[in-house]
This record gives sequence, structure tokens and C-alpha cells, in this order.
Amino acid sequence: MSISSYGLQDIKKEIQHLPPEQIAELCLRLARYKKENKELLAYLLFDANDEQQFIEKIKAEVGFMFSQLPSQSYLAAKSIRKILRLISKYTKFITSKQAEIDMLMNFCTNYMQYTDKRNSYKPLRLILFRQVQKINALISKLHEDLQFDYSQDYNSLLTEAENKFPWFYKGDHLL
Repeated sequence: MSISSYGLQDIKKEIQHLPPEQIAELCLRLARYKKENKELLAYLLFDANDEQQFIEKIKAEVGFMFSQLPSQSYLAAKSIRKILRLISKYTKFITSKQAEIDMLMNFCTNYMQYTDKRNSYKPLRLILFRQVQKINALISKLHEDLQFDYSQDYNSLLTEAENKFPWFYKGDHLL
């Protein structure tokens, strides 16, 4: 015997028939089992109404994590991947392409500030390449007016990266 799983539409229909007290009880029970569910619920209850402040809080946390970056390349790459997991988790909460672009641009700026420019550790370099490609893809999905605004910031980020790192070529990533 297996437990059948229901689709989101079925769950939505069933929730509409429940009283508010029972919905609150279900939400608390769901939050009890997984840390990410609890964090999402906390975001929706306390931080969703002021998205910009939440983004600034994340940027500050990312900046602090970058300032604590180890000097060894392998450990630095692990720490940077941890920062990226944090950013991707919070972008799932926000569900805004503009917020994701802002956080990834901030990530790249911090990357350029805190990593060693003479570093030749390939996994560490690939992290920056992947994030630049991700920003490029996200910008291309935006409305034309927003694309223009973000493309200027993006191109200045590429110029800064090319000036800082001898292994980075701006021409490979232009919009």
C-alpha cells in the first residue's frame, strides 16, 4: 500500500473548505518538519511586506560571509558555494527576477572585492563565470525597459571584472 500524493490544485481546493484555525494548525505542523518551510513561513509573515529591506539584509549577510572568506582556494570555493546556496534559497522565497539579479550582482561585486586576483584555482573561477551567465540569462527574460537599466550595471560589472582578473574576458559575456 502506498500513500497517494495529490496535486497542488487538489490541495488548494481542499484548503478552501477548511476553517482558519485548522489552516493555521496545518501551517504550523508543516513548519515543524523542515527548516526551509519554517524560514519561508517566517519570510511570508514578517519580511514579505518590505522586500527591499529584506534584500538589503541578505546583501549585508553575504558581505559579512565574504569578509570571513578563508585564504585557501579550496576552502574559499566551499564557502562561496555556501553563500550561493543561501542566495538561491532566498530568491526562491522572493520569486522576483529583479531581486535575484540584484543579489547576484552584489555577489559578483563581493566576489571581486574579496577573492585573490592571482588565484588560478579553476573551480573558484568557474563560480564567477556561472553567476555572470545566470545574470545574463535573467536580464534577457526581463521587460525591455528593465533590460536596458540592468544591462548598463551588468556591463560595468563585466568591465570591473576584466580589469581585476587577468583570466576574465568581458567579450565572452556581453549582452
